[in-house]
Amino acid sequence: MTKIEVQSLPLYEVIQDIAKAFNVDYTENCGEYHVTIPKNYGEGYIKGINFDGGFGILIYECKFHKDLEFHFVVDDVHPLKFLYCLKGVIHHRFQDNASNNTIQQYQSSIVASKSTNGHILHFSADTEVQVGSLELDRKEFQEKVNCELKSLSPELKELFTDKMALREFYHKGYYSLQIADLFSKIQSFKNNDFIRRIFLEGQAYNILTHQIVQYHDDINEEEVSSILRSYEIVQIKKAAKIIDHHLADLESIEKIAEEIGLNINKLQLGFKHLYQTTVNGYVQQKRMILARNLLNNTDYNISEIVAKIGLSSKSYFSKIFKETYEMSPSEYRKNRKTLRNDK
Repeated sequence: MTKIEVQSLPLYEVIQDIAKAFNVDYTENCGEYHVTIPKNYGEGYIKGINFDGGFGILIYECKFHKDLEFHFVVDDVHPLKFLYCLKGVIHHRFQDNASNNTIQQYQSSIVASKSTNGHILHFSADTEVQVGSLELDRKEFQEKVNCELKSLSPELKELFTDKMALREFYHKGYYSLQIADLFSKIQSFKNNDFIRRIFLEGQAYNILTHQIVQYHDDINEEEVSSILRSYEIVQIKKAAKIIDHHLADLESIEKIAEEIGLNINKLQLGFKHLYQTTVNGYVQQKRMILARNLLNNTDYNISEIVAKIGLSSKSYFSKIFKETYEMSPSEYRKNRKTLRNDK
């Protein structure tokens, strides 16, 4: 296993230390420092930038040939870290601990070491990894935003104001879709001038804002959790498939939510995000599409079609079909037959 020791702060010195350990040069543009992983170690890059007020961001996008650990062991109070595993898997532990905490794709961790205890990040061999790390010097940050910190919850206020690192803190959860989108914007932004620095600072503060909101959502009971997480998109798509294949005998929204393991709030948020409609709106769209196809391609009568799309009222079916296609089901079928005969 390869061990890279980093004994510097702030972030630009961290990048310099990493470049020195890899025996390569680093580049700098408008305060953003970048080091390319040499081929004898692996591939990819690590880059970082500091903003005013003790705030910064590190991005790791890399794959190593052998297991590799970064040991951040500067003899000083370490930054408060917000770690986001965007791809692959990483492992974190505090310097005085023997066991790792695994952070998988879609997961995030808030980590603060006690006193001058360091952090160790473990990257497994032949694993493509993308990680974002917000780094916050609490002493400098508090001087900049002391007034705003007063409005935090007691737990977060204590964490953000612990300038001397009197307490260790570790919290793991799944990051939200908003945070995932913000990192996607960071990765796709191509400008390499002063505009990029402003952009990165804005996105970093946006991520921090969403993380604070997400932390409070994390500590709620699952039944009242209301922020949709990236990993839950898979479950939302599963719910959509259930609806697609069971229109004729569809269960209640509550039953569908229970089957996929989400609460109703999350289910509705997911459909809004993926399909720009509510669950009921999605169901109605699918019923109307199926009804149109049955009118076009079968000889089922209206009563049979109503049953096959999971409705019980012919009048209600006619009402919503006309709202959707601006004609009744009978008119629609008649028009389609006329068009076919004309051909």
